[in-house]
Amino acid sequence: MTRSNRPFLWGAATSSYQIEGAIHADGRGPSIWDTFCAQDGTIADGTSGDGACDHYHRWPEDLDLLQWMGVDAYRFSIAWPRIQPTGRGPANEAGLDFYSKLVDGLLERGIEPAVTLYHWDLPQALEDEGGWRNRDIVDRFVEYADIVSRRLGDRVGLWITHNEPWCVAHLGHATGEQAPGMKDVGTSLAVAHHVLLSHGAAVPVIRRNVPGASVGITVNLCPAFPASPSVADARATMLFDGFFNRWYLDPLYGRGYPDDKVADYRASGDLPDGPLPFVQDGDLETIAAATDFLGINYYSRAIIRDESAADNEPVTLKSTGVVTDMGWEVHADSLRLLLHRVAEDYSPAAIYITENGAAYPTEPDADGRVRDVERQAYLESHVDAVHAARSEGVPVDGYFAWSLLDNFEWAFGYEKRFGLIHVDYETQKRTPKDSAHWYRERIADDRTLARSTEAS
Repeated sequence: MTRSNRPFLWGAATSSYQIEGAIHADGRGPSIWDTFCAQDGTIADGTSGDGACDHYHRWPEDLDLLQWMGVDAYRFSIAWPRIQPTGRGPANEAGLDFYSKLVDGLLERGIEPAVTLYHWDLPQALEDEGGWRNRDIVDRFVEYADIVSRRLGDRVGLWITHNEPWCVAHLGHATGEQAPGMKDVGTSLAVAHHVLLSHGAAVPVIRRNVPGASVGITVNLCPAFPASPSVADARATMLFDGFFNRWYLDPLYGRGYPDDKVADYRASGDLPDGPLPFVQDGDLETIAAATDFLGINYYSRAIIRDESAADNEPVTLKSTGVVTDMGWEVHADSLRLLLHRVAEDYSPAAIYITENGAAYPTEPDADGRVRDVERQAYLESHVDAVHAARSEGVPVDGYFAWSLLDNFEWAFGYEKRFGLIHVDYETQKRTPKDSAHWYRERIADDRTLARSTEAS
């Protein structure tokens, strides 16, 4: 590993469907999440992203909050249905104009825009044609990436093709927890391949349209640890890692799909014997297109126990018992270890933490202050872990807190609050939480330290 000399990028992140609302405004077409939310029982509180945080109309206020916080960059996603309402054909100029204004507003405030092209809101018309199950969607995504990068590329230099392919594939197509709500493991593997293939196919298009662009992809990773020293737990941990992490990292870095997990899928009947049915000649080379960075979303670790193993060894590794409102264990050092593992195994040119944060239900007190002590502690410990890894030689060059705003949290609706900024969903009032004030101070302190280091 070579220690990075690049300045550290402080940021915050959001996604279009979770904050924008205005789903019928200015020619936007329906997305798979509009359809999914309209089905009974799919969303915990029976809501949808119809209104969300009304960011579509309140974006100047939200950018002012980013400026107040002092971030270097803002990671947001483009809503594909705003750009191509049916997922194909000429651009909807009103949709492009919205994001163009957003980019200009960021630059006027001294904030770098970081664009994610796909954060799950697929045009419903493409889903009706097979969605990510249909290989044709690769061409559709490349066309979309071409439109957006040509329009915004004169002002946007940081591009992320996809957010969390694992969620698109597994939660959307294997467990049915997210849109479009399918439940077939074999189908989910084809979906994962098409998402990765569309990433690789879009990278050279973005580079062509945006000379000097920094292009990458964001994966959600979950470091896994065996609950005991047993052979059974070690094997279960290896297979979990193949399912969650290596199924995406390995092909992105030219290794193809991991043999151990391919064999496991075949043994379970989710893949046939012989060549993988969704892989065609040249696909793996396309997926492994050279990128400028890897985005990592991290929230928690996994402790793996093979409950089916007879006479398994006693558990030696247990959860700390400290969990967020999502039920996820708080374990910051696993992020440091994960960063080392990714750097050593895959050697990405750079790494950004593109999401990291915690859900807690803290509401304003009688004085209007949001004393989210647990979130502040979570962020502080994880930011410290990132900087520890950076000081140890890992080329991690930025951190984007999730999320700027409380928002629509997918299948949980509005029950989970990840925001640095509290949102009253009835009035749309924004209130910076104590964690936002802490983040602002941490960014300022980091800049002061960097200047003093340069001066010495």
